[in-house]
Amino acid sequence: MIKLSGVGKTFTDTGEDFEAVKNIDLTIEDKSIFGIIGFSGAGKSTLVRCINMLERPTTGSVEIDGTEMTALGIGELNKQRKKIGMIFQRFNLFPSRTIYGNVAYPLRQSGLKKEEIRDKVRSLLKMVDIAEKEESYPSQLSGGQMQRVAIARALATDPKILLCDEATSALDPQTTKSILHLLKKLNESLGITIVVITHEMSVVKEICDKVAIMDRGEVVETGDVFSIFSNPKEEITKQFIRTTSNLNKIEELIKDKSFVTDLKAGEKIVRLRYLEKNTSEPLISTVSREFNLNLNVIFADIEIVHGSPIGGTVAIFSGAKENIDGALKYLREKNVGVEVLNEAAA
Repeated sequence: MIKLSGVGKTFTDTGEDFEAVKNIDLTIEDKSIFGIIGFSGAGKSTLVRCINMLERPTTGSVEIDGTEMTALGIGELNKQRKKIGMIFQRFNLFPSRTIYGNVAYPLRQSGLKKEEIRDKVRSLLKMVDIAEKEESYPSQLSGGQMQRVAIARALATDPKILLCDEATSALDPQTTKSILHLLKKLNESLGITIVVITHEMSVVKEICDKVAIMDRGEVVETGDVFSIFSNPKEEITKQFIRTTSNLNKIEELIKDKSFVTDLKAGEKIVRLRYLEKNTSEPLISTVSREFNLNLNVIFADIEIVHGSPIGGTVAIFSGAKENIDGALKYLREKNVGVEVLNEAAA
C-alpha cells in the first residue's frame, strides 16, 4: 500500500541545511498496522507528512497504492490525498462547528445529497461510538471523545490509509487503550491500512504488526513487533523497550546493592527472555526440577503479544555449580535469551 524509496527531506533555515529525514526505504503492506517510533526530533512526523505529501520529499519517491505521488500535479495530488486520512495529537477540530459539522466538513464538495451526507455522518459517529454527541461542540467533549470525532472525520472520504501522528499522546492510559482498541477494530472491519507515529513503545506493542525505529532522521531497525521486542539489535531500540519492561530494574538494584540482590556462595542472578513465538514450556519449573535448583524469581514481566508470550523473568539460581551451568545450557538450547547479571564466588 505504501512504498518509500530513498526518501529524504532537507529544510533550509538562515542559509543552513538540516536533514530531517535521510534516505528512507520502507514498505507498508495493505491492511496492516505499521508503527514508526522515535524520540522527539527523530524525524518521524516529517516522514509521515512526506507520505501524504504535505511535505514534498527533497529526494526519493513515495508510492501510494501503486501511484507515484511525487510525480503528480496539484490537482491530481489532491485527488490522491483523499485516499489518506490523518489524525493528530491535538485533534484539530473546528471549535465553532458541532460534532456533526466537523465530520461532515470533508464531504462539502463530495457531490453527495444532503440526506446522503447526513446518513454517512451518523453512520461514522456510530462506528466510533459517539453518536449521542452529534449536536455537541468540541469544548463539551473529553480528549478521548474528541479523538473519536477526529477519527470519524478522517474516515469521511473512505480513505485506504489512516495516518496517526501521536494520536494518543495527549490522552490518559485508559483512554489511550480505548482509542487503540478502536483503531484495531477499524483496521479489521474496514481493511484500512494504519500508520502509527509514536514515541511510546507500549502503543506499538498494543496494536502494530510491524515497526520501524527512527533515530536522527534514519530508520535504524525494522521488523515484526515480536522480533523487535524479543531480540532488539540497536541500542536505541533497546532503550525504547526498557521503558515498557520491569526486567531492567534489576540492573539498578544491583548497582545500588539492594538487599534483594544479595547472593550466597555460588548463586547467580540471571535474566531470561523469550526469543521465540512458540515458547510455551514451563521452563522455570522444569529447570528447577530437572537440575535440582532453587529459583527465586525477583521480577517477572510476561505478556501475550500477537498470540505469543513476550518478556521474561529475573531469578536467583541456587544450587551446585555444575547444575546451574547445565540449566543455563539447557535454556540456551531452548532458544531462551540468558544473561548472567551477577554471581557470587563459590
